[in-house]
Amino acid sequence: MSFTSTTKFVQPLPLNTTSARSNDHKPFLDPFKPTSFFGSTNKLRFTSLAKSHQANLHRRSAVVAVSEVVKEKKPKSSTNLLITKDEGLVLYEDMILGRAFEDMCAQMYYRGKMFGFVHLYNGQEAVSTGFIKLLKKEDSVVSTYRDHVHALSKGVPARAVMSELFGKTTGCCRGQGGSMHMFSKEHNVLGGFAFIGEGIPVATGAAFTSKYRREVLQEADCDHVTVAFFGDGTCNNGQFFECLNMAALWKLPIVFVVENNLWAIGMSHLRATSDPEIWKKGPAFGMPGVHVDGMDVLKVRDVAKEAIGRARRGEGPTLVECETYRFRGHSLADPDELRDPAEKARYAARDPVTALKKYMIENNLSSEAELKAIEKKIDEVVEEAVEFADESPHPGRSQLLENVFADPKGFGIGPDGRYRCEDPKFTEGTAHV
Repeated sequence: MSFTSTTKFVQPLPLNTTSARSNDHKPFLDPFKPTSFFGSTNKLRFTSLAKSHQANLHRRSAVVAVSEVVKEKKPKSSTNLLITKDEGLVLYEDMILGRAFEDMCAQMYYRGKMFGFVHLYNGQEAVSTGFIKLLKKEDSVVSTYRDHVHALSKGVPARAVMSELFGKTTGCCRGQGGSMHMFSKEHNVLGGFAFIGEGIPVATGAAFTSKYRREVLQEADCDHVTVAFFGDGTCNNGQFFECLNMAALWKLPIVFVVENNLWAIGMSHLRATSDPEIWKKGPAFGMPGVHVDGMDVLKVRDVAKEAIGRARRGEGPTLVECETYRFRGHSLADPDELRDPAEKARYAARDPVTALKKYMIENNLSSEAELKAIEKKIDEVVEEAVEFADESPHPGRSQLLENVFADPKGFGIGPDGRYRCEDPKFTEGTAHV
């Protein structure tokens, strides 16, 4: 697999210009024609607004969406490298951390150290690393039930994530969140969400907060961006469409990132939606939509730079579809018997970690020994995280109802302003908790 220059965002064109009007005759994309999606060699065309919207031309501008790699014109330099050595080492270390951590999770799950459902991220590391390593600490990330690696990329310590998976008090949610609900106020990880689409409104609200602080509270330095991660199975849900509409309407500083791993549990993406090209839903709401190779961290990173930059400059949201693939089943309880072995082998051959390593060595950005040293370092970090989690205490029973209800006692507050549990009659005839 080779790395090339990546997707360029095409800026919106004012509809009152000749160049925009010249595109009006072009038809919409035909969803039944072969496209560059899923390996076809045919190229997608640009989209334009429907003619039925012509009455609104005075207040709208066309949004152009691009589906695949378009070579970006960059200033000529002595090299064609897409990253510096330091950038490459940061990316590689983060991807190795994600991969090694998830491999260890599988071991710990089968040893009975973790309970419930555990959904691993193996194969999708280029998406998390490509986006999150470009964010500032103040920027927010909202995740799904496949959230361990997003938390790690955002800076949550491996020991805090592992302890949460072990259900220990030293976890980032004191053991109450578990695998699907990673949260860190310190690192602005606003949660993993178990129900699909559940995190998108939270992310939209976080982006609204940034805009409100900047424009209403006059905090000029508040240019914080929110990145919302979700899967292909979410993109036919109501929250997705409603939040795309709100984000575009208010030009919120948010990037919607679809991690399209082609399977929603056991349902093929191609069978679940009338048009598999999710990126096209962006222009429908007035924002750019981009499809990028989610197995290539450098392509993802290039797209992420532009999308995050647009949001930070106040130019509004972007929908980015990253075509990726999970190397394991939907969860560790999934025997993964539905997917074609040939399909799995095809994507395994495009392993994003291996591809980055090859790129760095071939372009003399790093030596094999340097990368091996990073792998050894990460192995030690993950081993230490397991030891720390294993030795940490379990939460006490008194913690069971904390963070569940609005009051810390968990039983509500009476009309007199006192905790209901302090009323001697409250527990009459009931079992004491």
